[in-house]
Amino acid sequence: MDELIDIVDEFGNYTGKTALKSVAHKYGYFHPTVHVWLYTKEEKVLLQQRALTKKVFPGLWDISVAGHVTAGEDILVSATREIKEEIGFQISTNELIKIGTRKHMVNHPNGIIDNEFHHVFVAELTTPINKLIIQEEEVAALQLFDLNTLLNTKNLENILLPRFHDYYCFVYDEIRNNLT
Repeated sequence: MDELIDIVDEFGNYTGKTALKSVAHKYGYFHPTVHVWLYTKEEKVLLQQRALTKKVFPGLWDISVAGHVTAGEDILVSATREIKEEIGFQISTNELIKIGTRKHMVNHPNGIIDNEFHHVFVAELTTPINKLIIQEEEVAALQLFDLNTLLNTKNLENILLPRFHDYYCFVYDEIRNNLT
């Protein structure tokens, strides 16, 4: 869906400008997104398989939930909205733990220029996976993986991206900190 999003500068500061997501991706305008990593007390992490119709990384097992922040939308509200939309999990903003903001710059072979600031959260998944409802336009499947999967991305095929290994290790450490 082509939505109106806020444009930020190369440091993540809001510029007061907005653009359609497609325009931001065409010209490489920086914009805010959310990443939410959901984990269980049994040391599992929820990954979603991206829909095969996605423009980047179709079919890849990826972050529990990720999405763009709508223009004017609060970051925490955006995170809870994306969780509800993509997997049907109702969570309050106070259950989300922000672990950082990550500058991300990738030029995709199809011409999409992803210049984003990922606002990264972790939270406990308190609903059984079979009760989650996927948004088929975004998500092909959901699966719980052993938390150690985040440490082994260099040895996996179609599960996360090896070039972001350091990011996944950081997320692993933050989830472990929240499990203790």
